[in-house]
Amino acid sequence: MTTTPDLAWLPMPTPKSFRYEERDRVGIITLTRPERYNALTFQVYGELTELFKVIGGRTDDPSGEGARSLVLQGEGRAFCGGGDVDDIITRLFERDCEGLLRFTRMTGALIQAMRRCPLPIVASIKRVAAGAGAVMALAADLRVIGEHAFFAFLFPQVGLSGADMGASYLLPRVVGLGHASEILMLGGRVNAEKATSIGLVNRVIADEPDRQEVDRQAFTLAAELAAGPHFALRMTKRMLRQELGMELDAAIEAEAQAQAICMQHPDFREADRARQDKRKPDWK
Repeated sequence: MTTTPDLAWLPMPTPKSFRYEERDRVGIITLTRPERYNALTFQVYGELTELFKVIGGRTDDPSGEGARSLVLQGEGRAFCGGGDVDDIITRLFERDCEGLLRFTRMTGALIQAMRRCPLPIVASIKRVAAGAGAVMALAADLRVIGEHAFFAFLFPQVGLSGADMGASYLLPRVVGLGHASEILMLGGRVNAEKATSIGLVNRVIADEPDRQEVDRQAFTLAAELAAGPHFALRMTKRMLRQELGMELDAAIEAEAQAQAICMQHPDFREADRARQDKRKPDWK
């Protein structure tokens, strides 16, 4: 006899290197090193990865509690300036090849956790998203950027490959191979105007004089997602990820199966009833 697992056993971690809170079914992840442009440390990498993994597991909780979407943002005036020079970069010179590989695999694990997390993730990009910060923003599902902010995939400028943390996998799929090649090979800034024109961001927000408006608009977008059909959105994110490596025939079959599953979910019937009653659906 099988029983439905009680997922109350899956506690949310309590991160020490950043802040996590939930409001209106939106989980808000805030990087909290504003004096360093919210640069990443070894601890931040590890705790962020764990958080995304746990949040992903909690979405199956039959009680329906918890976040339905996520915002990833930085405290203060910036999103994230990448890896911290003192905490990470200088210490890498002390490692042998095996130690360096452990580090690069650890950074990639964060991006894997973000992409595998079933909740929609909105990145709030203020001032700068550089290096690892740019890839984190890229790994989100939607990106909101301030009109004076920019991306900088600056790995080549420090003697490293532009293919880092999944950037050369994700970026061509978002902006196309030509734009991705230019960005990852030259490592220059991509301002909000260009990011919009090539499809790298979803919304541009006036960010002067109050840069916090970008965070507010990112939260509004995440709240809209959280209020929507959670099961259908999770399925949509899953299929977008899985179909990246499929041929057309396999993708159409996968979508047929996914849609058949959604048609058996209570939300499908609720949407039809709401249409007949001329009201908003009460998503389950």
